[in-house]
Amino acid sequence: MAMAQVWTEVQWFQQLGFTRVLVTEWVTRLVLFVLGFVVMGGAVLLNLHLAYSRREIYPPTTPEERNLDRYRESVEPLRKLVMIGAPIVLGLFAGASLASQWRPVLTWINHVPFGTKDPQFGLDIAFFVFTLPVVRSLVSFLMTVVFIAAAAAVITHYLYGGISLAPRQQKITPAARVHLAVLAAIFSLLIAASYWLDRYSLLVGNGGRFAGASYADVHATLPAKAILAGIAVIVAILFVVTAFRGTWRLPVAGIGLMILSAIVVGSAYPAIVQRFQVDPNAQEVEKPYIQRNIDATLAAYGLKDVEVQTYSATTQAEAGQLRHDSQSTASIRLLDPNIVSPTFNQLQQNRQYYGFNETLAVDRYQINGQSQDTVVAVRELNQDGLGQNQRTWVNDHTVYTHGYGVVAAYGNKVSTDGRPAFFEQGIPSTGELGSYEPRVYFGENSPEYSIVGAPEGTKPWELDYPDDSAPNGQVNNTYTGNGGPSVGNFFNKLLYALKFGDMQILFSDRVTSDSQILFDREPLDRVAKVAPFLTLDQRAYPAVVDTDGNPNTPKQLVWIVDGYTTTNDYPYSARESLQEATTDSLTNATGAPAPAGVAPEQVNYIRNSVKAVVNAFDGTVTLYQWDNNDPVLNTWKHIFPNEIKPMSDISGDLMAHLRYPEDLFKVQRQLLASYHVTDAASFYSGSNFWNIPKDPNVNNVPQPPFYLTMQMPGQDSAQFSLTSSYIPGGQTERNILTGFLAVDSETGNDPGKVREGYGKLRLLELPSTVTVPGPGQVQNNFNSNPTVSTELNLLRQGGSDVRFGNLLTLPVGGGLLYVQPVYVQSAAGTSYPLLQRVLVAFGDEIGFASTLDEALNQVFGGNSGAAAGDAGQQPAAPPGQGQGQGQQPGTNVPADAQARLNQALSDAQKALADSNTALSQGNWGAYGDAQSRLSKAVSDALAAEQEIAAATGGKAPAPAPSATPTPAAAG
Repeated sequence: MAMAQVWTEVQWFQQLGFTRVLVTEWVTRLVLFVLGFVVMGGAVLLNLHLAYSRREIYPPTTPEERNLDRYRESVEPLRKLVMIGAPIVLGLFAGASLASQWRPVLTWINHVPFGTKDPQFGLDIAFFVFTLPVVRSLVSFLMTVVFIAAAAAVITHYLYGGISLAPRQQKITPAARVHLAVLAAIFSLLIAASYWLDRYSLLVGNGGRFAGASYADVHATLPAKAILAGIAVIVAILFVVTAFRGTWRLPVAGIGLMILSAIVVGSAYPAIVQRFQVDPNAQEVEKPYIQRNIDATLAAYGLKDVEVQTYSATTQAEAGQLRHDSQSTASIRLLDPNIVSPTFNQLQQNRQYYGFNETLAVDRYQINGQSQDTVVAVRELNQDGLGQNQRTWVNDHTVYTHGYGVVAAYGNKVSTDGRPAFFEQGIPSTGELGSYEPRVYFGENSPEYSIVGAPEGTKPWELDYPDDSAPNGQVNNTYTGNGGPSVGNFFNKLLYALKFGDMQILFSDRVTSDSQILFDREPLDRVAKVAPFLTLDQRAYPAVVDTDGNPNTPKQLVWIVDGYTTTNDYPYSARESLQEATTDSLTNATGAPAPAGVAPEQVNYIRNSVKAVVNAFDGTVTLYQWDNNDPVLNTWKHIFPNEIKPMSDISGDLMAHLRYPEDLFKVQRQLLASYHVTDAASFYSGSNFWNIPKDPNVNNVPQPPFYLTMQMPGQDSAQFSLTSSYIPGGQTERNILTGFLAVDSETGNDPGKVREGYGKLRLLELPSTVTVPGPGQVQNNFNSNPTVSTELNLLRQGGSDVRFGNLLTLPVGGGLLYVQPVYVQSAAGTSYPLLQRVLVAFGDEIGFASTLDEALNQVFGGNSGAAAGDAGQQPAAPPGQGQGQGQQPGTNVPADAQARLNQALSDAQKALADSNTALSQGNWGAYGDAQSRLSKAVSDALAAEQEIAAATGGKAPAPAPSATPTPAAAG
């Protein structure tokens, strides 16, 4: 079984071309294991042998000696076994422990300098990142070895009379004295080394209000550690003296002095300095050390060049205010990738054995010469959709082997009934993406393993895609790629049958000489295995790209994974928990980067150094260096010189689909909530710290960042960006905006060259004199607005649910604009969300309409100046008396207002019924027509209601009972 696991792993790495990674890891582990085994086992064996061979042989004279003699007689038959077996067992444990340090050992041997020195000792940062952890681990390991060896020696000496603790005859033989004194001297020297290394470790600690060494650490703890190291060296010398002079008084006194010094010098003195010198003057005395922390944190997290500007946001909406921001408003993404997956499934799933991820990807594609924000989904295999009678071994592993194609929709517009406006759809896929390899053998929902391929001339049996015009209603395919190890001979069949615990592999006639076995197919898993030195972003995203730059070859469907190099040993930099920083409402409060290998639970340095690409057809993994200046990655390149390709190998089409990674941005926004304050005194007070707002639709979970094409103040044009906002810090949240952060995520389309400006972080700070509602306040305003709540209640009738989409924030029109799509879906039966309304807020003004254009015009008085991109929807009725519309109540009720209201409600009732009937019959044309009539009827009803309310001083009329719509499934 072990051989099956080892050899199949070797074959997997060979097939991908990353054998060097596996061999380097295994050889390094083996060398360290042997080293640990030899050092620990050898030390224990040597000391057992020395203690036994130097025993004194004499007849027992006291009761204690006679008692020990009986123990010796009992132990004697097992003595050889114990003296050999104990070192072996201890050596195995020590070897396994040391083998786990293969990463830090390799980076220490191959490290490159950072080119930056720490502010206390003037050493290159590489010493703290690469050298210090290994040296500390080595000292700790040797201390363990010496301690266990000394314990073994003491027990042996005591058992064989070298040490006597009898009340009337306490003694230690000269041989035992020399032996134990030498071991004690070595142990004392290791303690001295540990104390000395503690001085450097102070700079990477995180025990106080800020990371790194504080005033008390530098002025009290640092010299104390040096003093204690000196005392430990003196104690070691005293033990050596004892070995020759025969008295234990001096080393015992030295140990007492070391313990007393550790209490007084190592603990009490720093505490006194902290209590009486630092605490009363903390802001002044800690200022230089806080500044060190600020500078180091900004450098370690790539935040040194954040462009900060004060943004005096206006809250007053005026006509034509968005005219200069038409690029941003035209690209506002109304399609929420976290909501519309059920809609993609219902409209584009095609068969029950296909499916899309719950959260779809946001990307941008060139369509008709223009860059369009898009929502993209891969149609992957979903074997759970098969019936129980279909779940046979042959079907699961040789027939249903792969997904097929990509579905993509415009992000900024929908069709007339609220469905996504697809520009790539169907099976086989047709649309704007052109010709590409659509088969998805490697994806996020692939089976555990599939056996593919067959001899030439064999009738294909892998289901490619359903086709009513084809024989048996489907098109079959034989895999022609090179995606997995061969499973064509008996030996390999046996290995994989053992690996997967499935003897069908051994006996099936479909496992032929041309068969390949595909396993470990999830993109993150594949990258994690070939790049164990990376921490991975938790989300892979798909793209259809020309990977080789040749326009004459078909494009490829690939998965893109962002890889990070991290460390927890950057001096003075603040530590951040990756799991906490990356948790938001999209990760269901459990988000964390998928760690490749043993990534630290906390980090204080991170770089997006690698872009990994996994081919969805053949599983090829390609690693591209993204940060040429990262010393951690350059260190790993010394270890694996050929496994990471240069950025110059990235094709222009692939470059255009790379983006700024989400998890890195989440970590950076978490740090900037505090470290936007760069003055040490202000940082100490913490009065201007911020919080990340909670998602208004999910309790107590941070709002996620959003990808948008938008133009920040100071930018020349709108760019694909990743954005987030801030509210004031503190335990009691006041949900107003204090800041807005965006990073330029547009990479350009030049082969091997990233666009200038990519990765630029821009932070807008709102002055305290300006009060702009935060996401929580805006959502509350939406929910409590009479016009909005009335129409939402109408939309909820007929057994429908209303779902709020992502609440987007954009700095446009000199202020902050909020946009939120509103989806409606059936509460029972076939249920999927359709976009029916758009909510808009600017300051206290609210717009609510069927299209973004109409909602903006409601807020900006019918002349927003925006060029929104949701023209695919039917227009809404004229804006009513929403918040900010400024209508004044009248005195005369129009004669036909009540009649129009009743008629509109009656029309809505009929449209709901027609929608339900069309939905049950699968008649999408009739369904779309009914939804359009429903939209118009609701708008007419609101207009009539508001006209009556205006004429009656704001009192809305009650609808006629006969006009109340009956339940219908509108969604």
